[in-house]
Amino acid sequence: MALLIDLFAARKDNIGYLVHDVATGKTAAIDAPDFDAIEQALARRGWALSDIFITHHHTDHVEALQPLKRKYGVTVTGPRAEADKIPGLDVLVAGGDGVTLGESDFYVIDTPGHTLGHLVYYDPTGRRLFSADTLFSLGVGRIFEGKPEDMWAALVLIRSLPDDTLIFCGHEYTLDNAAFASTVDPDNVALKMRATEVKRMRAAGQFTVPVSLALEKATNPFLRADQPALREAMALPPGTGPAEVFAALRAAKDVFKP
Repeated sequence: MALLIDLFAARKDNIGYLVHDVATGKTAAIDAPDFDAIEQALARRGWALSDIFITHHHTDHVEALQPLKRKYGVTVTGPRAEADKIPGLDVLVAGGDGVTLGESDFYVIDTPGHTLGHLVYYDPTGRRLFSADTLFSLGVGRIFEGKPEDMWAALVLIRSLPDDTLIFCGHEYTLDNAAFASTVDPDNVALKMRATEVKRMRAAGQFTVPVSLALEKATNPFLRADQPALREAMALPPGTGPAEVFAALRAAKDVFKP
């Protein structure tokens, strides 16, 4: 049940993914941000698109859904909670559901916050998480529709996955995220090392993902909102709950200028 993953640039700063089940030849796009970029990736690999797995309704994740469906006749799986906002969904899923691609299985996790119905796809065999706009490397998505406490709860759930889980997020924001993280967690040695590596990788034109969950747990301030250092960085008093610390971190990031 081997899976191959292809990463490619899409739009301005999206990261596109093709997931290919070797045994059956089935191939899924994780979200549909960019028709031409997906077409080029398919051609480069010699794969035929059979599925699209949608995480949420924002345009930069669904814009190519309809043209891809018309050309390939693909099966489109996506969030039940956002079915009214995403025309063309064939299979509706929510947290706890399973999704199959050939001989490979994915587990769906609800992650409300960025949007109310945002979800992510987890490959338990290969330990890969396609986190879209919920969890970025060294950051998280903006909270447009949900509540901070809901997003924090979703991140705690993600944090409970195995440490060797690889995070495949929806955007290449790591350089800016590192700049913010360094201001709120300046004494974090692991973060300093990661930030230096991120600068090197971006200068070389490399993606900064996938990244292990273990490294994110050590360096991403939003996954560490229950740590005293982050509460103190937000000038919040002892006893402040982690969801409130998380909300303060997200609010600070919203106005941060790198």
